[in-house]
Amino acid sequence: MRLVLLLCASAAAWAQTFAGAAELQAVTEQAIRDGFIPGAVIIVGHNGRIVHRQVYGDRALVPQREAATLDTIYDVASLTKVLATTPSIMKLVEQGKLRVTDPVVKYLPEFQGGKSAITIKDLLTHMSGLRPDVDLEPAWTGYATGIGKALTDKPTDPPGAKFVYSDINFELLGEIVRRLSGKPLDQFAREQIYEPLGMRDTTFRPPAALLKRIAPTEIDVATGQPLRGVVHDPTARYMGGVAGHAGLFSTADDVAKYCEMMLGLGQRGGVRLFAAATVTMFTAPATPSGQPVVRSLGWDIDSPYSSNRGDVYPIGSYGHTGFTGPAIWIDPASKSFIVIMTNRVHPKGGRSINPWRSRVASIVASSLVARGSTLTGLDVLAAQNFELLKGERVGLITNQSGIDRQGRRNVDLMRAAGVNLVTLFSPEHGITGVEDKANIADATDSASGLPIRSLYGNGRTQVAAAQLRGVDTLVFDIQDVGTRFFTYYCTMLYAIEEAAKAHVKVYVLDRPNPVTGEHAEGPMLDTSLISTVGCYELPLRHGLTVGEIATLANAQRKWGADLHVIRMQNWSRGDWFDATGLPWIDLSPNMRNLNAALLYPGVSMLEYSKDYSVGRGTDAPLEQVGAQWIKGRALADFLNARAIPGVHVDAVRFRPAASVLAGKDLEGVRFRVTDRNQFNATGFGLELAYALQKLYPGKIDFEANAKLIGNRAVLDALKSGAEPAAIAVLMEPSLAAFRAQRASSLLY
Repeated sequence: MRLVLLLCASAAAWAQTFAGAAELQAVTEQAIRDGFIPGAVIIVGHNGRIVHRQVYGDRALVPQREAATLDTIYDVASLTKVLATTPSIMKLVEQGKLRVTDPVVKYLPEFQGGKSAITIKDLLTHMSGLRPDVDLEPAWTGYATGIGKALTDKPTDPPGAKFVYSDINFELLGEIVRRLSGKPLDQFAREQIYEPLGMRDTTFRPPAALLKRIAPTEIDVATGQPLRGVVHDPTARYMGGVAGHAGLFSTADDVAKYCEMMLGLGQRGGVRLFAAATVTMFTAPATPSGQPVVRSLGWDIDSPYSSNRGDVYPIGSYGHTGFTGPAIWIDPASKSFIVIMTNRVHPKGGRSINPWRSRVASIVASSLVARGSTLTGLDVLAAQNFELLKGERVGLITNQSGIDRQGRRNVDLMRAAGVNLVTLFSPEHGITGVEDKANIADATDSASGLPIRSLYGNGRTQVAAAQLRGVDTLVFDIQDVGTRFFTYYCTMLYAIEEAAKAHVKVYVLDRPNPVTGEHAEGPMLDTSLISTVGCYELPLRHGLTVGEIATLANAQRKWGADLHVIRMQNWSRGDWFDATGLPWIDLSPNMRNLNAALLYPGVSMLEYSKDYSVGRGTDAPLEQVGAQWIKGRALADFLNARAIPGVHVDAVRFRPAASVLAGKDLEGVRFRVTDRNQFNATGFGLELAYALQKLYPGKIDFEANAKLIGNRAVLDALKSGAEPAAIAVLMEPSLAAFRAQRASSLLY
């Protein structure tokens, strides 16, 4: 009893000191009430110590209810891949018995009849082309039978061509461990991994003595009782309980020890299990370029299976999930990890818990990663007293958004530090961001007396070669909005291209993507539709910072610019602008808040339509649409009936004071974002276009919006009245290619 009380007191102490404890408890208890999970154990580690260790709910519901305990043993399903098979392969690599670039047939000569180009690396990254699993019908039993099936199962794609998550890959890796070590996987992993780390409750085929602590899984139709101490995965079960893809059982505490070792680059508590270089090698991106996923050797980094990363942990962190419910995520940057242990398949196969696991990760990361203290590239350079710019003749492309955390202008900070600023350049809307006209004249900065060269007037949209004479270094410092047809990033790209020709060095002072760096949505820009409102092949919502766009374009277009991105500090891809602690500055006369920035891709997609207002000249620009031919209530009802995730639509009336339809009374709709993490801005834009075409056929001139939509196939689909879901399917291949393409340019 004393031990139980001590454990409970310890868990309560952790819960009280961890900032995210209350929110974790709330979302987890809700998941239990909603029937997604019976219960869970969650452990969070940070900076070498456990900061949260808590148990929730039950481990068993039938045949009788049993409360979960911190030492509950769970069937970890596919975590076997990273807790048993991957580290065993790491050991064999360090022992010189195996190289990941070797063909599988070197170690399994009968694989594919001895003729296959599939490598160990292909198996570890799920790029082998093999099917997800071997056939289970007709029923069979025995480890040898299962391996025989894996050895002869025919690939559906050539190696390296396509990511297919496949248990066969790890069944083969487990067999390679057995052949090279002379020991079955369970024995080799126990001796080489679990015993050195003190993972005493981690085992395949747990003994009867542990049965009472094991969380049951699904009800076995043959017995009518839940599986308990017997692996849930049918293939592993047919193979006798030991396989490279599933079969392991463990506790949250044991898995936390393993995560601590990984964060310690192979070392924990004075025990070195792996060389640091080996851990680095196995957790670095390893999928071929051009793939829409990022996997390391065994681990997941960014794929359809990595929802348990949440919205805050950066790409570069890594983890894995198990079908029965458990998950791991490890972030070297913040020196933190999460262990989630649960049995979602008890007492029967449950619904997806991806949203819950994702929310858990976001809560943890938000509590641990420095928040509200983002430093822009300007802040970083100012902290260095602008030493990189000293002795240079500097041209600065900027506007009203070029301020530091304290709201001080970059121009004034640079001059005070002794930087030789020789000229300023302004983008669309001018140096102060208040101009809303096509031609903006050159001017003089009243505070500094510096000349301001307009890059948006009299047909000019970019720096001219003559304007770079007398400039050694060009600096770009403007806050972007995250949408393809917002022109500031084009001003930057035009300048980089011209600077490369003139051999002028370029510094981009990076700033946050205000609507997060997680989402790539909407039509990809066709090359044939490139214009001043879309100068580079990006999706409508691109999920990049200006520094990342610059890096990507300079490499892809082979400009060879002497480009330097001054990276932000304390910003993660899942951060919204209001989480940064930076002051919001209206980015243009009509871009007045974060809600408008989020709605912008969808609302303005059709803005070039005749007699159609997107709210410019009202108190809610880019947050509402209207026209004299729209019936607000009918349009609102239609859109709400579509159940568009994350947004509610209200009927409104408004009269623009300026811009399109100025002075006219309009009916329309206003958009209220209810869940910005669920809201797909461009998907919403497609729904709006579909509704307008359905209710008011012929009123929207889609062709007039070709350069905004940016994609001929999507344009044609909209004209035909295609369902938004069908258009989303149409867009996905190009979006997947973009996600793969941008991976090498992500800075955060």
